[in-house]
Amino acid sequence: MSIDCRTRRHRDRRLLDRDAIFDSLIPEALSRNAELAARGLRYKNLPALTLSVGDRTVTLCERRGALRIEAGYASDSATAKLDCDALSDLVQDWTTTMGLAMNSRVKMTQGSFEHWIGWEPVLRALFDGRPVHEAGAITVTDRDGSDLDLSRAFERDDDRDEISHFLHQAGFLHLRGVFTEAEMAAVSADLDAALERARPDDGASWWAGDSKGVQQAVRVLFFQEQSAALRVLLQDDRLSWLAKITGDDLCGSAKGAGWLGAEGLIKPLDIKSGLSDLPWHKDCGQGQHSYYCNGLSIGISVTGADERSGALGVVPGSHRANVQTAGKDDSLDLPVVKLVTRTGDVTVHCSDTLHRAYPPIERPRKVVYTGFRQPLMEGDVVEQVSVEKQRADRAQLTSVQDRIADAGA
Repeated sequence: MSIDCRTRRHRDRRLLDRDAIFDSLIPEALSRNAELAARGLRYKNLPALTLSVGDRTVTLCERRGALRIEAGYASDSATAKLDCDALSDLVQDWTTTMGLAMNSRVKMTQGSFEHWIGWEPVLRALFDGRPVHEAGAITVTDRDGSDLDLSRAFERDDDRDEISHFLHQAGFLHLRGVFTEAEMAAVSADLDAALERARPDDGASWWAGDSKGVQQAVRVLFFQEQSAALRVLLQDDRLSWLAKITGDDLCGSAKGAGWLGAEGLIKPLDIKSGLSDLPWHKDCGQGQHSYYCNGLSIGISVTGADERSGALGVVPGSHRANVQTAGKDDSLDLPVVKLVTRTGDVTVHCSDTLHRAYPPIERPRKVVYTGFRQPLMEGDVVEQVSVEKQRADRAQLTSVQDRIADAGA
C-alpha cells in the first residue's frame, strides 16, 4: 500500500514558452483528455476560460462534448491575465489557480474569481488526466467492505494494519494520548514565550486581527528552533513510527525538522482578519500536488479541541478526489468530520485531504504542526532554494488575503 500519487519529476520542470504552450502543449493535452476535461467542466457548470498572456489571448471552451482551444476572447468567459512564467507554472502543476492569486501572479479582468478557482480540477483533468470528482465516485469502506466508522480514534498500540487501512481510505487519523499533559505544558510555555517575542516584521510569524483591529501573532514559524521540549518530541518513537504507516518510507519529522519544520499555532477568539482560522483547503492547494503528494501533515494537540474551541475539520476521502483545492465546492458529496481531541492527542491528514480550522467560540486552542514527505524518486533532482528564501516565502503568506482580493477585483 502507498499514498504516493506523484506523476511528475522535478528534473522535468522547465520554463515553457507561451506560444509553445498555446500551440503545442495544450493541443497535445486536448488530444488525450478533451472529453474528460469537458465532462468536468459541465459537471461543475463553469464558463469558458480565457487566458490573456502578453499580446496573445486564447479561450478554453466546450464544443460538442470536448474541450477546445480557440483564439481570442469569449464574451461570456472568465478572463485571467497572467505572464508567461505564471502560465508555464500553471500548466506544469507547479502552482494552482489559487497559488497564482496568492502570489499576485494573476488578475481577473472578466468574470468571477470563484470561476477561476473552480477551473483548477478541470485543468488537472486536461493536463494530468485526473477525472473531476463527481458524486458517488469515492467510497470510504472498512476492510470487510462495510462503511468506515469515521468517528473512530486509535491508540498507538492498536493494529497497525487497521490504522493504515483507515488512513488510506479516509485520508486522516485521530490518535489518542500520544503525549503527556506535562510534555504539552512544556511546549505550551515555549509557544507562549515565542508568541510574546514575535514581531509583525520578523519574517517568522503570522498575524491576525480581532474585531477591534488589534493585531496579534497567531503562528510561529520554525517553532522547533525556539522549543527544546518540542525538538525532543519530534524525534520520539511515539511520532516517528507514522513515517512508515502508509507503506511509504516517508521522511521529515523523525529527524526533528519536518516538511516545513514545526509551526506553533494559537487559535484566539474573535479573529476577523488574517490567516488564523483557515477555510477549506488542501496542503497542496498552492500547487505541486503531482510532485509531492501525498505526504502527511501531523498536528500535535498542545491543548484539546472540540466544538467550542475550534476543532479541525476534514473531508474523508477527499485525498482521492480531484476537487478544487481552495474552498469546498457545494457539489462535493463527501461528508465532513470534526476531530475532537484532548491534550496530547495527534491528528494526521494526507497533504491532499481537504481540511479546515473552525474558529473557536468559547476558548482558544494551541496546536503544533509538522509533517512527513515523500523521498525523492530515484534519479530526480530538485532545484536548490536557499533556506532564507524558503523562510521568506512562508512568512509572506501572512498578508495573502490582500493579494487574493486584488486578483479577483
